[in-house]
Amino acid sequence: MGTQTASQMATARKTAIASLIGTCIEWYDFYIYGTAAALVFSTLFFPSYDATVGTMLSFATFAIGALMRPLGGLICGHYGDKVGRKSMLVITLLGMGLVTFLIGLLPTYNQVGIIAPILLIILRMLQGVAFGGEWGGAVLMAVEHAPKEKKGFFGSFPHMGSPIALFLSTGTFALLALLPKEDFMSWGWRVPFLLSALLVVVGLVLRLQLFESPDFQKVLDSDKVVERPVVEVFRKHWWQIVIGVCVAVGPIVAFYVQTLFVVSYATQSAGIGRDVVLKAVLIGSAVELVLLGVFAWLSDIIGRKPVALFGAGFTAVTAYPFFLLVDGGTLASVSAAVCLAMVGISAIYAVLPAYLADLFEPHVRYSGISASFTIASGVLGGFTPAIATALYAWSQSSVPVAVYLGIISLVSFFAVLGAKQRGLMSQAPSQPSTLRSVN
Repeated sequence: MGTQTASQMATARKTAIASLIGTCIEWYDFYIYGTAAALVFSTLFFPSYDATVGTMLSFATFAIGALMRPLGGLICGHYGDKVGRKSMLVITLLGMGLVTFLIGLLPTYNQVGIIAPILLIILRMLQGVAFGGEWGGAVLMAVEHAPKEKKGFFGSFPHMGSPIALFLSTGTFALLALLPKEDFMSWGWRVPFLLSALLVVVGLVLRLQLFESPDFQKVLDSDKVVERPVVEVFRKHWWQIVIGVCVAVGPIVAFYVQTLFVVSYATQSAGIGRDVVLKAVLIGSAVELVLLGVFAWLSDIIGRKPVALFGAGFTAVTAYPFFLLVDGGTLASVSAAVCLAMVGISAIYAVLPAYLADLFEPHVRYSGISASFTIASGVLGGFTPAIATALYAWSQSSVPVAVYLGIISLVSFFAVLGAKQRGLMSQAPSQPSTLRSVN
């Protein structure tokens, strides 16, 4: 038994690390787009407008990509519940990497006119499809391989890729920001996009070595694969999807406001230096990485519900103090603001993979969690940077943005408070070597 447990744990660790590295690459591609939208896209692709309107338009392209996530989630969810989780992960990683590389090669508005923003929008839409399919597969590979008593901890590994990617993307832009402004605007901003090609190669090598998810293998062995898993999950499990969307939307909106919108708010509205904001986000991403592991470990001890409730509640009550700290204008105050935000975000993000996976049965789980997360992140969360920018432009104050963030966080709080976990997650098989390796 001890050998079996050790073998199971070794497979769980290997899968979790591979999921972390893979999602790190996907999130890196995602964050460099968000950072570029905040810093340079308004000038390079929408130069006919003033700074605020240009920023809103560049964030609108961000939102368009986010809107495509549910489509990617549903497509990959369908095939992930029919042919396997692993194959979808390989496809989405390739798609995301290729599109991101092409964005780095795009001509600007001054070079080709209106064609430039049109190409940007098309590539952003394709990026959204790939990103929407990625999350569910990465999460399920980590959660379904994990021992039952450690699903919270191992399930958090894909989300640990997020702060690492934020650190890499923001750090890359921070270094490139040292270039003369002319060089940064002409070619420097392209470097992070082009570097993604190297990261994709690393991610593919790791993902191709993984075994298929044990829970999906059970579905195959018991002949429980359904013909139309997406249709079934919406027809029979629609309430779980509603709960999943409401739980996920809080930390997603908080993250967009407190790590992406804050870049443009601090530099354009509060008059804070770009280097100060980027350094603060770097510090915050390092803090988030630690907190994700701590909260995930804690959730396996005291339960996921109290940890998620703390995260949503903390974000709601600190929404306004966050902007007060940013307005302080120093590296210390902006860093404190981002670190404060990461406490609430990390608490609920850490438990989200295992929490959502526990809402659905294995034969529709990929479809269910993908629908929940991509609707929350795409339809609702993806418009957050543009909404926040519009609220500030309307009021010339951060108060409406803080109120918006607080209300959305309370939605997550009450969704967690009223939801009941179904306890459907099964114990992973103890002999990973017998599982089918899907290539």
